[in-house]
Amino acid sequence: MACPLSPCSSSSSKFSGSAFNTYRTSPYFYRQFHLISNGIQHFPERVSKISCGIYPRNHFELNSSNGYPLNAVSVQNGSMSKPLAEETLTSGSTAEESTLSITVVGASGDLAKKKIFPALFALFYEDFLPENFVIFGYARSEMNDEQLRNIISRTLTCRIDQRENCADKMEQFLKRCYYHSGQYNSEEHFAELDSKLKEKEGASSNRLFYLSIPPNIFVDVVKCAGTRASSTSGWTRVIVEKPFGRDSESSRELTRSLKKYLSEDQIFRIDHYLGKELVENLSVLRFSNLVFEPLWSRNYIRNVQFIFSENFGTEGRGGYFDSYGIIRDIMQNHLLQILALFAMETPVSLDAEDIRNEKVKVLKSMRPLQLEDVIIGQYKGHTEGSISHPGYTDDPTVPKGSITPTFAAAALFINNARWDGVPFLMKAGKALHTKKLVNLLYSKLIHYVLVCNWIIKALDFFDNYKTHRAEIRVQFRHVPGNLYRRNFGTDLDKATNELVLRLQPDEAIFLKINNKVPGLGMRLDRSDLNLLYSARYRKEIPDAYERLLLDAIEGERRLFIRSDELDAAWSLFSPVLRELEEKKIAPELYPYGSRGPVGAHYLAAKHNVRWGDLSGED
Repeated sequence: MACPLSPCSSSSSKFSGSAFNTYRTSPYFYRQFHLISNGIQHFPERVSKISCGIYPRNHFELNSSNGYPLNAVSVQNGSMSKPLAEETLTSGSTAEESTLSITVVGASGDLAKKKIFPALFALFYEDFLPENFVIFGYARSEMNDEQLRNIISRTLTCRIDQRENCADKMEQFLKRCYYHSGQYNSEEHFAELDSKLKEKEGASSNRLFYLSIPPNIFVDVVKCAGTRASSTSGWTRVIVEKPFGRDSESSRELTRSLKKYLSEDQIFRIDHYLGKELVENLSVLRFSNLVFEPLWSRNYIRNVQFIFSENFGTEGRGGYFDSYGIIRDIMQNHLLQILALFAMETPVSLDAEDIRNEKVKVLKSMRPLQLEDVIIGQYKGHTEGSISHPGYTDDPTVPKGSITPTFAAAALFINNARWDGVPFLMKAGKALHTKKLVNLLYSKLIHYVLVCNWIIKALDFFDNYKTHRAEIRVQFRHVPGNLYRRNFGTDLDKATNELVLRLQPDEAIFLKINNKVPGLGMRLDRSDLNLLYSARYRKEIPDAYERLLLDAIEGERRLFIRSDELDAAWSLFSPVLRELEEKKIAPELYPYGSRGPVGAHYLAAKHNVRWGDLSGED
């Protein structure tokens, strides 16, 4: 049965040529084929009923951080102005005179290829970029424009609708992409980039630089770009990727160095978790629903949990991770930013500064994190059946004997009137328990692979379906004097209401409630009120990078991190990180694919909490 690839549905596979041969020899490749070979015998023999059609998806809509359509320019007072292209035409200049120039510094890296260029194409495909724009890749690698376009084309995908032909859109986008090779600390090379940009721009231009590079060369690039490649007729903005330093001192030094060449308004510190749909919806859920806001305090909430887990380890990418660890990589930025949004007071407005002011107040109100309220772990090798998973220190890119944690749990407290005494628990880890859902998806896809003979596409799927799970769990207090306590037995936690926001995968909001099971007896059951995004909303959910890139273009700063906010976040974690490293505290080992170290359960029990993700009810 033939199942041809459609150029409109997916990009060409990244598993081609020598890259595929390298991947084919990896342990991960063989683990996936072990799954395939073991699963074949369980599939139905009649495969003719399976169809391999690819169906178009509907056009989706994006709204900006302040709630307005994203093809409109957001301004700080929350008002809505005209789309970029239209604004250019009505300001007295011609279309040829105004250009948006986007330079991706570090264009040959994985982040640029897998996230930034695809996000820019998605914005172009959905007509959210201005009519006149140009994209430049800048890196040390020697290549020409066509070579860059070939690299980019492998990662581009289209959200199909009836408006445009996908292949035509890709061709149009790639024609706007150019490349310049140069050193990151060379003012001469950035001056050459400036000359190339001016050749493509009109008389007026705005320039956005995305720094997809290691943090140790941020300042060199900002210095060279700021002095030799800034726009002379419009704005210049710089997006900076995490990590923003390793501790309070290095973060402050980085901020001081950047501000020698840029103002605070020009610096956009990106945390892509803030661009996720459910994080965006968090404030909407709370502030626009009367049923939730009165409950959002210590009077009704017993604890709040912020959970991040991955079902895979470093797998050959331990070099970067080992120098930072899970606390710096996930907890100090992603989870703490979500906590600040969750716990903040009602802002005066949706203005970026009003919201960021409230987040800073939360961070400054937090009790200093103590070592006894932190648990660290590191995954070790584990064999399951005929599949062996290596431990963290078995990774050849990780130094032997490393004590860098791959798991951490922490209990934090906010010393203010709203949250006094409520434990905010964080948990983040690698190589944790694989959900049954993922195994089910694997098995269902095998049949699809066999029928369609898309083995390379299947490997791509498996690689991308390494699961990142992130959720917020709000556990409410027990009902005082509960009339039905006898029906629940002695374990009142089973009767606790819980609000869960699943950020990824399969975005969802559900509320756990107690209700009577139909029948003549009085039997109670715990059920969910579900909002599953994939079922309720048929439109495509945009990638977080799409939203954040467009916000940066529009000058909307609500989802970007301000310098004082960053300083407050590091002040909370730096002392305990320093203590862990100075005392060389060894992490507790846990098997690959387990639920994490036992110490995390003791930490939760110490604060009279049960981890909600381990209940098995979801």
